Amino acid sequence: MIEGGRVVDGTGNPWFYGDVAIQGDRIARIAPAGLLAQAGARRRIDARGLVVAPGIIDIQAQSDAELLRGDSRVISMVTQGVTTMIMGEGETPAPANDKIMAMYRVTDTAEARLFRSFAGAQGFARWLDAMARHGASVNFGSFLGAGTVRAYAKGQAEGPASPAELDTMRAVVRRAMVDGAFGVASALIYPPGSYAATSELVEEAKAMAPYGGVYITHMRSEGDRLLEAVDEALTIGREGGVPVEIYHLKAAGVKNWPKARLVVAKIDSARAAGQDVAADQYAYTAGANGFSSCIPPAAHADGKLLERLRDSATRAALAAEMVRPDAAWENLCLSASPEGVEVVGFKLDSLKRYEGQRLSQIARTLGKTWPETIIDLTLAEDDRLGQLLFIASDSNVTLQFRQPWLKFGTDAAGLDPDSMKGRMTHPRAYGNYPRILGRFVREQKVLTLEDAIRKMTGAVAERLSIRDRGMLHEGMYADVVLFDPATIIDRATYEQPNQLSVGVRDVFVNGVEVLRDGGHTGAKPGRVVRGPGFRR
Repeated sequence: MIEGGRVVDGTGNPWFYGDVAIQGDRIARIAPAGLLAQAGARRRIDARGLVVAPGIIDIQAQSDAELLRGDSRVISMVTQGVTTMIMGEGETPAPANDKIMAMYRVTDTAEARLFRSFAGAQGFARWLDAMARHGASVNFGSFLGAGTVRAYAKGQAEGPASPAELDTMRAVVRRAMVDGAFGVASALIYPPGSYAATSELVEEAKAMAPYGGVYITHMRSEGDRLLEAVDEALTIGREGGVPVEIYHLKAAGVKNWPKARLVVAKIDSARAAGQDVAADQYAYTAGANGFSSCIPPAAHADGKLLERLRDSATRAALAAEMVRPDAAWENLCLSASPEGVEVVGFKLDSLKRYEGQRLSQIARTLGKTWPETIIDLTLAEDDRLGQLLFIASDSNVTLQFRQPWLKFGTDAAGLDPDSMKGRMTHPRAYGNYPRILGRFVREQKVLTLEDAIRKMTGAVAERLSIRDRGMLHEGMYADVVLFDPATIIDRATYEQPNQLSVGVRDVFVNGVEVLRDGGHTGAKPGRVVRGPGFRR
């Protein structure tokens, strides 16, 4: 029995003082505070002074590696109040074939055996089942990566899909939807997903439409061609007959910041005309992705990036292309400028001194131009580096937060700070949701408490047709978070990111406590959540 807390149910309704009874994995009863005082309970939890809310559903999680074979406690997420993680942006390891294994650069025998277990007509389902067997502290599900759909049929080659390849793509989508995918998720600045034409994505959307799928996208541009990219997403949804969700909405680069209001107006206009389109966002002005994304997409074709970078003539041509402001691809290193790019993920001892430094600083130390520095470091670290890109505007973050159709996601993995010593990452992995509740709700009053929680929970559940989570209602799964609204805040910074947030006291997943008094219990009661097209 959770007694006397301020209940915020995830619908946007006003809070009330109440008691929440959990029996097994479900919410058994919700009543006004004190009404259940005489009811029998094995354990009573005093929630006075705390908010009792649904567990957070992260619509853009990046923890497939942790949930499949890593530290599936995902501590940095549980301590934010996350109870369900939805993955799939751009790529998924399933369904798998030899082309997918090549895209993931699978060479280890054990890893190859694991990937082969995701082959065949129900490969996507077997991937979800494998994560369930590994055990997790959170629930989890996934979109089907559009890059995976393309690579499954065409590998990492450029060019339009043939009719036969399109047939394969449609079949891959249909099978994954039956296996429980929430829809198709594209990431259109990263090869091979960036090679897909609009018409190809429309065909994938048509294939998932009968199963209730959502087209969710990291658009082809967040910078110079932002408005055109929104138009493309709307076209795919309209012609494919599916809802559209835009990942981590932003206007990237100072000269593009004024476009944020135009994007909001464009989405409002589309919704007024009857098209189902919405977006999600994290609470930071910096993004993050792979370091080699600032190398032209054509260089990545056929999985031969490193081979091309070793050729001196090709290197020179690519370096020249990387500084062209009129290039026909999304170069976020130009949008951020080299001073706004923080490089992370160094593995070589000889290069670890550059961890967390800006690209401009590293280039000066090496005595090279910034494009040459990207090429050299990508080669040296075998294309495993990441980067933080300082590209968005604080005022635009606030503008977007206020939109009724916006939701919240992290675009991050769940990490253990004890295993991250000496390594840098984006602070959103530790602080996204407490930052929203502490800074944007309590301090700045940009959002009401009820609306912020709705955008973290019930709104995400409704978008993904998850009918038994995301709200505090009797009979729903007991994913419940208790936090102190007076103290909840993020501690992670860009300079010192590996710091847990504070203020979240207790977290229940399927009725099992995974966080007690701010400490992880070690429990792993998480389950698979599947999309509306799932058929056993």
